[in-house]
Amino acid sequence: MNDSASPFGNQHALPPVRDATPLQTEEVLDRADGTSRFDIRRIKNVFRRNRARAHDDGPRVVAVNDSAACAAYGYYGNHISTTKYNLATFVPKFLFEQFSKYANLFFLFTSVIQQVPNVSPTNRYTTIGTLSVVLLVSAVKEISEDLKRATADKELNSSRIEIFRGTDFVTKKWIEVRVGDVVRVRSEQPFPADIILLSSSEPEGLCYIETANLDGETNLKIKQGREETADLVDPHSLIGLTGKIMSEKPNSSLYTYEGTLTLNGREIPLAPDQLLLRGATLRNTAWIHGVVVFTGHETKLMRNATATPIKQTDVERIINLQIVALFGILIILSLISSLGNVIKISVSADSLGYLYLEGTNKVLLFFKDILTYWILFSNLVPISMFVTVEIIKFYQAYMIGSDLDMYFADTDTPTVCRTSSLVEELGQIEYIFSDKTGTLTRNIMEFFSCSIAGRCYTEVIPEDKNATMIDGVEVGFHTFQTLLDDHLVSGPNRQVIDEFLTLLAACHTVIPEVKDDGTIKYQAASPDEGALVDGAASLRYKFTVRKPKSITLENPSGTLLTYELLNICEFNSTRKRMSAIYRCPDGTIRLYCKGADTVILERLSEEGGLYVDDTLRHLEEFASDGLRTLCLATRVIPEAEYHSWAEAHARAATTLDGRADALDACAEIIERDLFLLGATAIEDKLQDGVPETIHTLQEAGIKIWVLTGDRQETAVNIGMSCKLLSEDMNLLIVNEETKEAVKENLVSKLQAINSHQISEQEIDTLALVIDGKSLGFALEADLEDYLIEIGTKCKAVICCRVSPLQKALVVKMVKRKRKALLLAIGDGANDVSMIQAAHVGVGISGMEGMQAARSADVAIGQFKYLRKLLLVHGSWSYQRISQAILYSFYKNIILYMTQFWFVFINCFSGQSLMESWTLTFYNVFFTVLPPFVLGVFDQFVSARHLDRYPQLYQLGQKKRFFNVTIFWSWIINGFYHSAVIYICAIYIYKYENTLAGGNMSDHWSWGVAIYTTCTLTALGKAALISNMWTKYTLIAIPGSFAFWILFFPAYAVIAPLVNVSQEYKGVLPATYGSLTFWAMVFCLPVLCLMRDLLWKYYKRMYRAESYHHVQEIQKYNIADYRPRMEQFQNAIRKVRQVQRMRKQRGFAFSQAEEGQEKIVRMYDTTQKRGEFGEMREAH
Repeated sequence: MNDSASPFGNQHALPPVRDATPLQTEEVLDRADGTSRFDIRRIKNVFRRNRARAHDDGPRVVAVNDSAACAAYGYYGNHISTTKYNLATFVPKFLFEQFSKYANLFFLFTSVIQQVPNVSPTNRYTTIGTLSVVLLVSAVKEISEDLKRATADKELNSSRIEIFRGTDFVTKKWIEVRVGDVVRVRSEQPFPADIILLSSSEPEGLCYIETANLDGETNLKIKQGREETADLVDPHSLIGLTGKIMSEKPNSSLYTYEGTLTLNGREIPLAPDQLLLRGATLRNTAWIHGVVVFTGHETKLMRNATATPIKQTDVERIINLQIVALFGILIILSLISSLGNVIKISVSADSLGYLYLEGTNKVLLFFKDILTYWILFSNLVPISMFVTVEIIKFYQAYMIGSDLDMYFADTDTPTVCRTSSLVEELGQIEYIFSDKTGTLTRNIMEFFSCSIAGRCYTEVIPEDKNATMIDGVEVGFHTFQTLLDDHLVSGPNRQVIDEFLTLLAACHTVIPEVKDDGTIKYQAASPDEGALVDGAASLRYKFTVRKPKSITLENPSGTLLTYELLNICEFNSTRKRMSAIYRCPDGTIRLYCKGADTVILERLSEEGGLYVDDTLRHLEEFASDGLRTLCLATRVIPEAEYHSWAEAHARAATTLDGRADALDACAEIIERDLFLLGATAIEDKLQDGVPETIHTLQEAGIKIWVLTGDRQETAVNIGMSCKLLSEDMNLLIVNEETKEAVKENLVSKLQAINSHQISEQEIDTLALVIDGKSLGFALEADLEDYLIEIGTKCKAVICCRVSPLQKALVVKMVKRKRKALLLAIGDGANDVSMIQAAHVGVGISGMEGMQAARSADVAIGQFKYLRKLLLVHGSWSYQRISQAILYSFYKNIILYMTQFWFVFINCFSGQSLMESWTLTFYNVFFTVLPPFVLGVFDQFVSARHLDRYPQLYQLGQKKRFFNVTIFWSWIINGFYHSAVIYICAIYIYKYENTLAGGNMSDHWSWGVAIYTTCTLTALGKAALISNMWTKYTLIAIPGSFAFWILFFPAYAVIAPLVNVSQEYKGVLPATYGSLTFWAMVFCLPVLCLMRDLLWKYYKRMYRAESYHHVQEIQKYNIADYRPRMEQFQNAIRKVRQVQRMRKQRGFAFSQAEEGQEKIVRMYDTTQKRGEFGEMREAH
């Protein structure tokens, strides 16, 4: 099979990667990212391969119709799993993920130290207990999310398929399919495994399959069983079917296959034409019979998938590094305190005799003190924060899933956040990598408009677009109804209209199939062709019968006309046109030709260009609207000329040397002196809201790359219609055959961009378009720098004809070269690798199946929901998580740093300032709610304004809410507040610690005063940073302080009675009964937070952020007049479109290349199908 006829498109892209094993494939992707990714399943795969190694030395042996014999070889079953864990891998993989967080390692080490006798100044179980809770909460979250994946896998594995058992087909689950089984797949059903095609309902074992789920191409591919098996159409013929298949071993190459079928002693070669891949879907074919050769994770689709990766968010990465720095601070504090203890004992030994320290080994004491202080200061890193953040993320994911604005009612599909740990990354995305088919488009073609004899027709005339005469030129549209009722009946161009619609109904390779109810279903390998024939039928020119040598059309008057099919000059990407030669009912020989305007217009006769100017004007308007265009032309061929040409064509068709070129040259001879009839416009229907969503995301500063398996013209056309590309953009095309040419192209473009010192506004006019073969070269190590530099300078990038692994490699390259956060979105199995390679993967539950949605971090029903997912939920999640994390560190530092200040007056003894259980309760009860409220309910800007001002999204891209500088400003602020509270407390209690009756307050009473002051200060800080006050805020902030004030008296009385917290005996009267206590508690927080309040005022008044202005617009409900300006700009843009689209105008048409004439001549649709729905070959 030559390249152009490849069933899956481009065969040249990265063959070393496609031919790799799954393990090698994952290694290639990992190397591309520059990282090593842990996955326990790789170890499992090694053991599995070792177990089956005895059968891997040679080709795979498949016993046809005998799955029991195949079972002896130990082939894998058809079970598919996309889960992150299983029973064997959960513990090691989960623990690896959790302890890759430095904080958890730190607390594990602290827990171990606490178990050492006479070292810990606090209860030995406080840290290990809290760490266990953290791990338990994380485990429950991970298990619940993985169970959702397992449920989706179970649903897929339980799909139904017909398997031949005994004497007939029985319905079983996919999971029950085994290698060697003969299965029947019906129309519109996906293939459950990789299958060798035996026979089908169509002549000679033909069938049509849709591979959009594999390669993104919208064309239907034609597969054909071997003639030796094409007659196996009924169950009776399968009963005695025995034989074996010597097959290649499982591999990841979607585009190749080699095997040999031995049947009745005959060896029959097998090629890719006979292989039906899992992930593809049967179309326009009633049924097929086939033998299963690869199942489950051995199928080519699953071999192209990578294991579910462990993803870490950018915020987590920053926290990890900063926690290392905090560890350093903690060690310094411990060293200072330990060294102070040793020096104090040495210098003041004479006055410390009552401690009996004689003979103490000061070196051992020093290291023991380090451990003691390590434990005492360990809460500088808030362990409770990790539980809090996990719960916040889980609830944010729940709110995303509960948003009715992102619920797609047509398919009953809510948004599902499968990986809640990544929610804040949704607010920091800089690049979106999108599939085209099924993601941006619906993969539905519709005959939208046509230009005939210089007049434009459409179904529904757009507003203010009725046909009018301006300066002698007709502009605007007529309706199709006007065409049928008036222009076709009595108009001056009725003959041209008749020829145009006849051409639409005749020049194609569509097969008509009459249903039981009398309706006709058109089976088309190309959705474009199907749309054109449907369009002709809707205009009363019905294509009704196809025979090997003729077709029958029904005209508007109901007359059946038979056209004798003489020749077809097939479409290919070089010719960009297709012609059919017919002997018409009037006896004349006519050539009907359709194709790109560039190739049609240059083949017109002098008289044939009568409508060129008007047609070109209409083509420009069609192209500016993103429609797929074709020109239609015809000529009458004299009898003598045809016979002479037919002889030359027959010789070309039988030549053995350069047959394709000879046929193209022969077609060139007859396709001349054409008469232009007009043009068609097909709408590749976009999903709702795609243009608006892309425009808004670009306004938000997000760069969008489209990675598609479709051809270049189609991809560019869709780019125009979805507003990814605009009318004033300059397209940088890279479409080369060699590595040297690709390098020269990239370097020259880069030099041109750099030499002209292009401004930011001019960069917005650049778009890169690169095809799969060029991309394969550009992704190599010595060229990728050129590619990434050009790509990041462009506003949009379109990669055409790319393989699934190329998609992943592009994402990996950008991830490695640009330290930006990436999102990949797709809906097909071919998008899974790309989705898993990105920081955030989004799957669309679309027409191409659920594989992408199952493997993604977030699943949505429509592309348009990406707008609210990122701009609103993403921005909220990022800001909320940032505030919750920063506040959690702050509130711990403000309290626990007082322990350090205390060592300077307790002789560095390690004495705790506060009772240990009360310290634990600080994070468990009294300051636990503010982070939750900040992380769940706070809104720094409303959803409406976040959508209205997409530029606010750049706050996340620029890390304005969480970065190293902000993190340490909060840490330093915590140090400052703790120092102010501690120093002021010393001086307050130094002179005002006398109680009624003359008693003095002890240090436990003083500790309670400091504890209460720190708690109120921390809660006051939460109040200062809250953007939105709700009933939950009132419960969390004032409510938490009221809870402490009520809790302490009860605890201080009851706890000592049950032999807990003995330190609190007599403390209650010394605190609540002291005016000094209350004065300190309410005055010091005001003193601490005064600086914060002044800084907040200064920031808003003199260094305001963009969201500060929007907050004022929101608060005072200031009117916004931008919509009028946008309408004006859109009008101006439309005026400029027609002028600038001339350089962009081209055609976009999707059609199978070559082999079409042979196929259409097999059909005689007047014959009725057999007992089993089969259609025999016509003779």
